[in-house]
Amino acid sequence: MPGTRRKLLTGLLLLLAGGLAIGAFYGSALGGLLIAALLALSYQVWQLLRFEKALSGRRLEDPGFGESIWSQMLARVHYLQQRGKKHKRRYRRLLTEVRDSTNAMPDAGIVLNSRFEIVMSNPAAEELVGIRTRADRGQRVDNILRHPRFVKYLHRGDYANAVEIPSPVAEDNWLLCRLVPYGGDQTLLLIRDITERIRLSTMRREFVANASHELRSPLTVISGYLDTLAADGDLPAHWSKPVAQMRAQATRMNRIVAELLELSRVESATTSGDDERVDVAGLLASARRACLDQPGVPNIVVRAPSPAHLRGSSSSIESVISNLLSNAIRHTPADGTVTLSWECGDHGAVLAVSDTGEGIDAAFVPRLTERFFRVDAGRSRDDGGVGLGLAIVKHILVRHGAHLEVSSTPGKGSRFACHFPASRIEPAGAVPIRRNGQSG
Repeated sequence: MPGTRRKLLTGLLLLLAGGLAIGAFYGSALGGLLIAALLALSYQVWQLLRFEKALSGRRLEDPGFGESIWSQMLARVHYLQQRGKKHKRRYRRLLTEVRDSTNAMPDAGIVLNSRFEIVMSNPAAEELVGIRTRADRGQRVDNILRHPRFVKYLHRGDYANAVEIPSPVAEDNWLLCRLVPYGGDQTLLLIRDITERIRLSTMRREFVANASHELRSPLTVISGYLDTLAADGDLPAHWSKPVAQMRAQATRMNRIVAELLELSRVESATTSGDDERVDVAGLLASARRACLDQPGVPNIVVRAPSPAHLRGSSSSIESVISNLLSNAIRHTPADGTVTLSWECGDHGAVLAVSDTGEGIDAAFVPRLTERFFRVDAGRSRDDGGVGLGLAIVKHILVRHGAHLEVSSTPGKGSRFACHFPASRIEPAGAVPIRRNGQSG
């Protein structure tokens, strides 16, 4: 190409120089130069028209241009066209493979644009949510999935977690919906059928609840007879220790049954008592007073600088405080300190229970809210812990839109912080408006 340009410029200069010389010979140098320039322009316009004709006729390998710059340009266009065709074939092949793999997915996949309008979807989307690939293209997805939980999740903008909703096309079926970034201004909505998991979870909860209910009656009878035996002054001395042990185990079993029932209740609850104004500072003070007369209890301090109230379920929040406080007392020596705090800010509120106890190894922290998980199973069994308290706390917090954050250092203590969103915080002097229009 550089040689061709040089040849073109050399020829143009020679033509102009020849026109200038001939014009000077005839007494009009400027006229000769102008005629030479017009001849050069006419030739290039003619070549341009031929070039355009070759492009229009797709005759990009036309050798009629010789070795001129127009021939080089035509060859360049031909190369780019061939490369474009190659990339287009590769793109089509890749698109076909992606479409085939997407169509083979058991989960629904729906591509949404920045306005949450449907761009494309796979066949599973029609089966799970009733989306018709062609007819519903361009429709807003919340016109099809209208469940309030999904609509709130869609417009919240925080897609770190998924949302569970009932199926719009099959009664008693449940779907798990998750949005993930997809492309520059698109999102991919993935929908999975979790009906079987929900059914198994429901069966498990019902079994635990029913079994716990059935266990309460015989345990009550056993505890009653054991209490009678323990109070009997004629009980032989060698029976005193076995009866005391049986009473302790019966008490422990009653506590396990009570916690199992509480866990089943909070797992199956559908509402969180949004109309209640919870005086968290008052609950903390009450929890402290309830523990003062117990033997071996460490120093308990309440720090509640904020008078704000929490919108939620008073009994549930009381259960959270009770479980976290009893957990801290079990793992803190009598000369230690347990601190209960309630602090509010622009980003929400934090209900925290801190202790100066033995602490927890970092490897165990992620598993603390699992059912029946105990860091030291032997010690927990002796002091009454069954590993359900933090599981109960977790479910209650989820119902209140909150989450639990645990930080601990072995040998220095632990801190269990419940983070509540700002939408659930009410000033102490505020009077909420009930849903029926009456003030509380």
